[in-house]
Amino acid sequence: MRIRDFLVKRLGISKDEAVKIISGNRLKINGNKASQKHYMLETDAVELDDSPLQEPVIYKYYAFHKPRGIECTLNPEISNNLRDLLPFAGNFFPVGRLDLQSEGLLLITNNGKLYQQIALSEKIVEKEYEVTVEKEVSDEDLRKLAAGVIILGDKITRPAKVARINATAFNIILTQGLNRQIRRMVHTLNNHVTKLRRLRISKVKLLGLQPGEFRELNVEDI
Repeated sequence: MRIRDFLVKRLGISKDEAVKIISGNRLKINGNKASQKHYMLETDAVELDDSPLQEPVIYKYYAFHKPRGIECTLNPEISNNLRDLLPFAGNFFPVGRLDLQSEGLLLITNNGKLYQQIALSEKIVEKEYEVTVEKEVSDEDLRKLAAGVIILGDKITRPAKVARINATAFNIILTQGLNRQIRRMVHTLNNHVTKLRRLRISKVKLLGLQPGEFRELNVEDI
């Protein structure tokens, strides 16, 4: 929002009064004199007459290895949830859900825009998984998964990249996130997932993180 509107909302004053504050050089944004054209961001530090009016929000980003058996929620009323494991103070939340019996990479952040870009967007965001199944999978099975199968009644999964690891395990790279997608895809082969681990979201990798461990992302990752 415009700085004028921010002052109106924060101070409960009129637009004319807000304009006088700005034109009177009483307001600083990030240490500089404010202008009427400035649009406010959560990350802006605002001072009125050298007294803080808004502390800047500092966005943080973490890679986290969700253990198996942990619900991908911060709801304290649900047992074995992420809140019990994450030591971060403030309004942090996971980007990229994993079901109870799955493990692997989650992104944890307090930046809601990142959530929208990855979780709610139609953009192509690759997610890579290591999948172990109950029965041996054939080359034809893997070709079917790569080409796309029908799940959830009438949804055809997008083409995927699939590579065999051994007789009962494979890597798969998806560009969509339908509910329990990989488990449902494997079910179409009359097979059953016994272990599912996410290795990567976009270019951010799980690397050596053990279940329950996390690391802060660097600038390149972000």
